[in-house]
Amino acid sequence: MSSNRSTIPIGPYHPLQEEPEFWKLIVEGEKVVDVDVRIGYNHRGIEKLSEAKSFDQSIFIVERICGICSSSHPIACVQAVEDICNIEVPERALYIRTITQELERIHSHMLWLGLAGHFIGYNTVFMWSWKYREPICEIMETVTGNRQNYAMHKVGGVRRDIEKEHIPYILTKLDEFLKQLDMLKGAVLDDPVIHARLKGVGVLSREAAINYSAVGPVARASDFDIDVRRDHPYGVYSRLKWNVITQKEGDVFAKAVVRILEMFESASIIRQCLDKMPDGPIDSRPKDIEPGEGIGVIEAPRGECFHYIKCDGTNSPVRHKVRAPTYMNFPTFRETVIGGSVSDATIIMAAIDPCYCCTERMMIVDGDNKELLKAGDLIRLSQEKTRRIKERFGVI
Repeated sequence: MSSNRSTIPIGPYHPLQEEPEFWKLIVEGEKVVDVDVRIGYNHRGIEKLSEAKSFDQSIFIVERICGICSSSHPIACVQAVEDICNIEVPERALYIRTITQELERIHSHMLWLGLAGHFIGYNTVFMWSWKYREPICEIMETVTGNRQNYAMHKVGGVRRDIEKEHIPYILTKLDEFLKQLDMLKGAVLDDPVIHARLKGVGVLSREAAINYSAVGPVARASDFDIDVRRDHPYGVYSRLKWNVITQKEGDVFAKAVVRILEMFESASIIRQCLDKMPDGPIDSRPKDIEPGEGIGVIEAPRGECFHYIKCDGTNSPVRHKVRAPTYMNFPTFRETVIGGSVSDATIIMAAIDPCYCCTERMMIVDGDNKELLKAGDLIRLSQEKTRRIKERFGVI
């Protein structure tokens, strides 16, 4: 390493990060010239847990992969099971699934917008965003019974209906939110300080977005026009009028624009669903799951979320594989942070909207695909490292 280079370690535990991850920035002065990113600090064994549960129980397990995506993962999961048996879902249930998906998208984007404001020291945006997402959380509580971990979806339909008397309340709250969102849009998109701080920062070109297989707002901000809701329709998206939001610049500002404008589209989708939703059952009540393989793919707030399930005819998955959007978007950080300033590194990472809880699934194997380290081995290694650190610093 050049003598004028320095290393800045960030994490795995850091006041700015809500989840454990480790970046090692190699810098020359204030310029980032290389980066080494290490993940794998937060493995919870979700996929293996699912294989020991019934199909109905697995939905509750995957709901806890990510608190913000606790509608996205269950919908992808139940679609994978429904794909195995070609289970037909009632029309009303499809509308309700679409409504919860878009409510969650708004909630997720508002949460991200607040955190992004906090990362650049614009705490007014942070406080506004988290305050103005409250009507959305209240709508979700009315629709599902919960502000988080909704326990809403099941194979063959949904668990709760939307009562007719709730629709005026939902529309009123949605109107309240849209007024605040319009104000927030102007405050963010027209602010010259935010322009100066975010434009031209962390640029991901369209070619790089394609090469890295980026998904969601990260891809769309780089003019990579993809969206599962349109390209591989599910729910009732193909019956509604809405637009896929894209930007050409590929910088952090473009990613903010995409997420803000997507919230207006989400509100429009929810209104259309409430207006067109037919009467009828919300659950087809399937009895048995046949042997086979199925996939479920949806457009989560962060991008494409993919679930694969294999069944042998019993009441539990034989294999359950999850690929979350952060897994695809995370590698783009190397493309966008190198060449930038140290002061921009955190907001460039935040622009991905990373979720490490969604991503972490790690095992060490040898060339014969044999597991080398078991749970006891990992505990032993951790204890040995703690002991070495104590000895080094004289801690008793």
